[in-house]
Amino acid sequence: MSILELVLIAFGLSMDAFAVSITLGLSVEKPKKIEIMIPGIYFGFFQALMPTIGFFAGFYFTNIAANFEHWIAFILLGLIGGKMIKDSLSKDEKENDGKENVFRFTKMLILAIATSIDALAVGVTLAIYKVNILMAAIIIGLITFFISMCGVKIGNIFGNKFKSKAEFIGGTVLVVLGIKFVVEHFINRI
Repeated sequence: MSILELVLIAFGLSMDAFAVSITLGLSVEKPKKIEIMIPGIYFGFFQALMPTIGFFAGFYFTNIAANFEHWIAFILLGLIGGKMIKDSLSKDEKENDGKENVFRFTKMLILAIATSIDALAVGVTLAIYKVNILMAAIIIGLITFFISMCGVKIGNIFGNKFKSKAEFIGGTVLVVLGIKFVVEHFINRI
């Protein structure tokens, strides 16, 4: 798996965090520098941690799955991406009344875990392809960190109109990467 593919996966995975960061940005009148960084720290850390956990869990199953790796990648990325696309098309958006501290520890922890669950499954895929997990985790974490900070700022400036589009694009990137793995497998067999 190339650096470009890892970067694309990182961008795809970060779209959930980006979408949530936009809504966090909407919830504060004028975010302070630390409030812009908090989502990036939480989301970046968990987006780096989860694929690492998935990688080591998946590493033990690679011998069994070696003949099916392209299908596993296709299914995992397809399911994750499909869920993101479905969520982006959902009309049920929760509004914040602005009276609560949106950056409190428990809320940020729950949001960080929720937005990084899909990265756990991607970690299994990374194990199948024997990717350097340290490099992958750093790329995924840093991209998510910066994307999340941008999301808070964008949410604060432009409003809620980009939330579903960002999630839709992220889901589409993951589905396309899953299809690419299957296509590459069949091209390499020819």
